[in-house]
Amino acid sequence: MNSPYLTDPGRLGDVIAAIQAMATYKFYKLDFRGWADRISADDSRAEHWEHVFTEHPEFFRLDGARKKASLVWRRQYPKLYNVDTLKGISKEQFKQLDNVGMERISRVPLAASDIKTLIDTAINLHSRAIEARNHEYWWKPLAFQAAAALIGALIGSWSSVYFKPSPPIARAPEVQVQPQRNVPRPQ
Repeated sequence: MNSPYLTDPGRLGDVIAAIQAMATYKFYKLDFRGWADRISADDSRAEHWEHVFTEHPEFFRLDGARKKASLVWRRQYPKLYNVDTLKGISKEQFKQLDNVGMERISRVPLAASDIKTLIDTAINLHSRAIEARNHEYWWKPLAFQAAAALIGALIGSWSSVYFKPSPPIARAPEVQVQPQRNVPRPQ
């Protein structure tokens, strides 16, 4: 299982940073260079952010031309947010806008509770990816122990055949000589 959360050690941090920036910035959708500048203050990292957005469709979507990205949750709100006044407008007010005015309309930023929900979801998905990766390898310690036991058994049986102890050498029984006592002899 190749989770995008595990491809880069900083991926969870990138996803959280993107969620925060994309949830609160006045425009809900920007090109990759725009988001790179907003998120990491470096528009040369546009390609990096494009990969983050495309590898995490659970949070981010690309437009039809695949040139701009937005946060899925924020896309669900209607385009009735004036980025200049930072206030919502009615549908009637929206219909009366010319093309220049419509360019200044976006979707309402997410509430802090919505952002927290998204961040918690990202953390949970990251944790699950780690658990799944660890679960894939549960059998390796058991296989290593079984292989070590098999190798030990083979070495033991081989050594018992080729390294038999030599039979004991038969020796004559030892006779213990007792020292003589000095007993006087008759003369």
